Amino acid sequence: MIWPPPSGQNQEVQLKEIKATAQSLSLKLQPLEVRQRDDFDSAFRAARREKAGAVLIFQGAFFGTYRAQIAERGLKYRLPTISGEADFAESGGLMFYGQIIPDTWKRAAAYVDKILKGTKPANLPVERPVKFELVINLKAAKQIGLTIPPNVLARADRVIR
Repeated sequence: MIWPPPSGQNQEVQLKEIKATAQSLSLKLQPLEVRQRDDFDSAFRAARREKAGAVLIFQGAFFGTYRAQIAERGLKYRLPTISGEADFAESGGLMFYGQIIPDTWKRAAAYVDKILKGTKPANLPVERPVKFELVINLKAAKQIGLTIPPNVLARADRVIR
């Protein structure tokens, strides 16, 4: 997993959830800290050296900015990469799995409408995303020598060929 040091509540929640999920699946989680763009090569080399099975890219503006460079490193080091950044698979990464951002914006607009009509924000329930999307990049899979099982492809919302 490549991540920056948590810098906000959202990243702390992500890290906590990722650790809990990895533990429940008996997966070894190896955090690879990246603080700047020049750290990507060393992080991917470390993942390769430790025989990582895949690389999970932490969500956040920093990684969204460098998604193409991250995807490129995944191909270079022949490591499957997955991210919750919406354009990651289109940028050459293996997979994207995450919430559908436009749906989140629509929900936010509904909240703004309620607030402008007088509803107190404290009276509005907290909502979590309910729609998620799985995008698989078969070109990336082929480049790293990975075969995606047909049942996984069948579950994908989009497949990049």
